[in-house]
Amino acid sequence: MRKDFGAKPWLYPMPVLMIASYGADGTPNVMNAAWGGISEEAEISMCLSAEHKTVENILARRAFTVSVGTADYATACDYVGIVSGNDTADKFVRAGFHASPAAKVDAPVIDELPMALECELVSYDAESCRMVGRIVNVSAEESVLTDGKIDPAKLRPIVYDPVNHDYLVLGEKVGNAFKDGLQLK
Repeated sequence: MRKDFGAKPWLYPMPVLMIASYGADGTPNVMNAAWGGISEEAEISMCLSAEHKTVENILARRAFTVSVGTADYATACDYVGIVSGNDTADKFVRAGFHASPAAKVDAPVIDELPMALECELVSYDAESCRMVGRIVNVSAEESVLTDGKIDPAKLRPIVYDPVNHDYLVLGEKVGNAFKDGLQLK
């Protein structure tokens, strides 16, 4: 028997997206966002309210990076979601993060998080809070690669559980995409 919960913003998995930008003075800033994902072949969409310092930065610079939160940095990822860059200008540093310039866009890559999407701003609608970015590059540290591909077991990405307010690590393989279902054809 199912239990009804009504309309809730619950979906599994919800990514832990670490969205980084440079401020007007070149200071790196980052926020944690769960409401987002790939929306086209080379496009990411996120729901980000206009009062975030990160949104202000992105609108000014028209670029940002999106890193995947990892198990090793779950506490730092949570911290930057709790603290506002409008109130704590050095929250990037306080989280223990270090930045390197992205290869293709005017935005910081978080050194501690081994995978990043480099994005150019396509659009932002303040009313719906929908931000769309064009992915121009994906980079990953060699430490999370196996046979030249990103290995989730090495990356140890975390997801947000919106029901219990937990972070969970992904990693167990349960099947082969675009292959196992062929048995039922």
